[in-house]
Amino acid sequence: MTSKNKKKYFGTDGIRGLANKYPMTADIALKVAMASASVLRSARDGKHMDRVVIGKDTRLSGYMLEQAMSAGFISMGMDVILVGPIPTPGIAKLTRSLRADAGVMISASHNLYQDNGIKLFGSDGFKLDDAIEAKIEAKIDQDLSPELVSSEDLGKANRLDDALGRYIESLKRSIPRGETLEGLRVVVDCAHGAAYKVAPQVLWELEVDVIAIGNAPDGRNINDGYGACATAKLQEAVVDNHADLGIALDGDADRLIMVDEKGNKIDGDQLMAAMTLWFKERGVLTGGGLVATVMSNLGLERLMHENDLTLARTNVGDRYVVEHMRRHGFNLGGEQSGHLVMSDHATTGDGLLAALQLLDMIRHKGVPASEALNMFDPVPQLLRNVEFKGKSPLLNESVRIEIDKAQDRFGAAGRVLVRPSGTEKLIRVMAEGDDSSLVENIVNDLCEVIEKVAKVG
Repeated sequence: MTSKNKKKYFGTDGIRGLANKYPMTADIALKVAMASASVLRSARDGKHMDRVVIGKDTRLSGYMLEQAMSAGFISMGMDVILVGPIPTPGIAKLTRSLRADAGVMISASHNLYQDNGIKLFGSDGFKLDDAIEAKIEAKIDQDLSPELVSSEDLGKANRLDDALGRYIESLKRSIPRGETLEGLRVVVDCAHGAAYKVAPQVLWELEVDVIAIGNAPDGRNINDGYGACATAKLQEAVVDNHADLGIALDGDADRLIMVDEKGNKIDGDQLMAAMTLWFKERGVLTGGGLVATVMSNLGLERLMHENDLTLARTNVGDRYVVEHMRRHGFNLGGEQSGHLVMSDHATTGDGLLAALQLLDMIRHKGVPASEALNMFDPVPQLLRNVEFKGKSPLLNESVRIEIDKAQDRFGAAGRVLVRPSGTEKLIRVMAEGDDSSLVENIVNDLCEVIEKVAKVG
């Protein structure tokens, strides 16, 4: 985990930062495109590279970064297919279906509009692994002018007008042919983001009585009071509209949080639990369980064991979940934050796909969402963030000693997890255990120690 955070540009989910400030500038975006083309070309033993698919969410800065990356790829002889605002998993699917050499999603996921980011996909629709990202990163600051193609070999750009329709059809194919989701009344919160068109549309086509909120992006309102990280408006809308449940997506729609008919928020751990047991009941679960991250609640782990299933934990980031799934034959994984990966249908986390599968489960079971989606009692868990500048406080030996002491205070009755954020200058301090007061004390004590070191550093 530590080595990954030493990268200059790439974090746990691509490159991210404040738009129009280093490193999220048009200049760096152009260089990322050129470096990506160079590295991927080398991986193809010098064979001609044809095309790259570029999508984005609804941030104002998306226009700038989209054009910069297009210029970078075109200068290296690649054709660019522009698809406009589309969920991140839509880019993964289109990269494969269009036989493209690479896919790019311009998004900062759940962050507010001031930030933006770049996510890269390979020709197989999977996010690039660490080794390839490291090669790209090494080339970003190099002079790549010797690799520019001749004027005759420049690429060109085209816009794919039916990109959303293609993605919608792929989502609908996850529901058995001839079946619909008729009879369900659903509020969907699009976070004023990439799914503002596609989410209400696919639900309507599957005969859901759909009410959309957060579906009027203006370039500056993405994730602002709406979406998976701000569910208060959705919770209120579900109750006011007497809906069966609510769906909250984030800015690029790769994560999902739900709200039951009573207005209660349901996180990714509960959604994964429900889907895992549903898969097992239908005989379609592979790998013998579920892949989740170190952040998932201890209650989820206990539930898996009670049902003779495995909970495999990975580092934070859906890419690491996917890597473990592929390596060990699991077809279901995800994160507490709402990334749900169903590898029978997708190569990455897909909030809309997960929502459709869970709606289908609720329809088949014929029970309220509050019953179908609450599978275990969560162990008290607390997460706090500590900001820092300069070197990570986790490099300080005294901090490491205090973390070990904190775990000793829990013994076998809880967990302590302290880790750096992969996208921000934050230390995330998490503890969980059966004793909520002990959990709070441990987190507060650790944060105090880390804050002192951070100020000195």
